[in-house]
Amino acid sequence: MLLDTGFHQGAGLHGYTPQRDLRLLPVLSHPAPSIALETLWQVCSSLQRLGYPVVVLDGTAHESAGAPGLLHLLASTAAAAALDASATSSSLPVVPAALGLQRLAQQEGLAHDALQCLLPLFRAYAAVVLFAPPELAAPLLRGSASVPLVLTGPGAQGMVRGYLQLKHMALHAGVRCAVASIQPPGTPVRAQQTQEALGALRRNAERLLGMQVHTTTVWAARPQDVQRLALQLLENACTIDATMPMLPAHSLAASSAPLMDRSH
Repeated sequence: MLLDTGFHQGAGLHGYTPQRDLRLLPVLSHPAPSIALETLWQVCSSLQRLGYPVVVLDGTAHESAGAPGLLHLLASTAAAAALDASATSSSLPVVPAALGLQRLAQQEGLAHDALQCLLPLFRAYAAVVLFAPPELAAPLLRGSASVPLVLTGPGAQGMVRGYLQLKHMALHAGVRCAVASIQPPGTPVRAQQTQEALGALRRNAERLLGMQVHTTTVWAARPQDVQRLALQLLENACTIDATMPMLPAHSLAASSAPLMDRSH
């Protein structure tokens, strides 16, 4: 059960729930199953508890006749009406989106123009989580102000996978990412080893990619850590507006304190 909080670091964000705009929250997926995926669902639930109706575009799942998704919504905006009811419920709608995102990525012009298609489809929601592999997310996020989230597991293998995702997004989208190292419940507390691994990842990213990367550690069994990650994801979102380029969501909440902590 996630904790409810009255006052917290992100309280100032509550007054900025989009009415005309839509927040885009990119999270990069990877083939290896891990606690990271479970943590993502907890993060989405936390956002909903904070008053942000969320819909997930699952770029790892393909649409079909038996499992309609984004591709079908793009073909008929009337099909989006069925999603509106979910925006006021406690359920988390997950929309298969691999084919639809591929179609958007293949459109000519700026990624902003392609992502405008999402605005009329998800008007009832405050945020869209774009969960997709780097190869699919990069063309959609090229030139945007978003900061995609990379979820890694503990150990060297997770850090290597995380660095490869950072590199892909830097080279093919020109965006920097944030990295969250997810520590599964029941694992020994090895804070120093985790910090050393994250430190090595930051140094390699700065030396080889020329970018500074924010990192944080999240203990999956701690509700306060999950909520902190949810607020960080919200802070690093970009906003899709019908008349403006995608802007960093934190520009809408300049009065709130920075949320993304950098591990040392």
